[in-house]
Amino acid sequence: MARKVKKSRKLFVTALAWIIALTLFFPVLWTVLTSFKTEAEAVASPPSFLFFDWTLENYAAVQERSDYGRHFMNSVVISVGSTMLGLIIAVPAAWAMAFVPGKRTKDVLMWMLSTKMLPPVGVLIPIYLIFRDIGLLDTRIGLVIVLMLINLPIIVWMLYTYFKEIPGEILEAARMDGASLRNEIIYVLTPMAVPGIASTLLLNIILAWNEAFWTLNLTAAKAAPLTAFIASYSSPEGLFYAKLSAASTMAIAPIMVMGWFSQKQLVRGLTFGAVK
Repeated sequence: MARKVKKSRKLFVTALAWIIALTLFFPVLWTVLTSFKTEAEAVASPPSFLFFDWTLENYAAVQERSDYGRHFMNSVVISVGSTMLGLIIAVPAAWAMAFVPGKRTKDVLMWMLSTKMLPPVGVLIPIYLIFRDIGLLDTRIGLVIVLMLINLPIIVWMLYTYFKEIPGEILEAARMDGASLRNEIIYVLTPMAVPGIASTLLLNIILAWNEAFWTLNLTAAKAAPLTAFIASYSSPEGLFYAKLSAASTMAIAPIMVMGWFSQKQLVRGLTFGAVK
């Protein structure tokens, strides 16, 4: 009897997981399908799901109108650059908070996390003016700095959590063997936290890749990433749904492929230290 109950529960949980997964994935699927429709079919009522005249004209129009390659490279440089810069700053900070905590360490962590609760528009004007005055508007460097600062609290928090799971005795043994602080972090701590660091890197690349508010407000043409590439297909007269869907598909495809191939590493890192 207990075995049947256990099997029924497993089937229920599996079915529920599939329903939730399909519900979350459906908007992405609909966007991809709409990208293969004409503008007339994209706004037709009732909408057609699979049975329509498939076409590639939207992708051709998007590629003809916009330089996808340039926007793609901007997204790669900005997302990877901001994440790597954040890791360089966050690894020593998380090490200090995890292994040399002070009386205010938890308060500092909470303060860092609380900065994520601030609406970005609240600091847009001062950052815009600062960037204008020092010549960082519409530059990759400017966006790398901004996105690094935005995601730094998350990077520090994640690394702090992973580092706390590493026994301090191992680091003490390295010190007794004559390891300097630099060698301790690079050759002892970092290799042991590779799963956590990898998941932190992947998650923050995704966050930076999808960031739209700052990329739309701090760029014009030269440093515009794929989020600006998508936004260019809206106009005061209305949205070009089919072309907008094609642009969105081209923008999310690289990050979805990366997420698909790195999902095991991402899950492993996110569960790092969960089971002792």
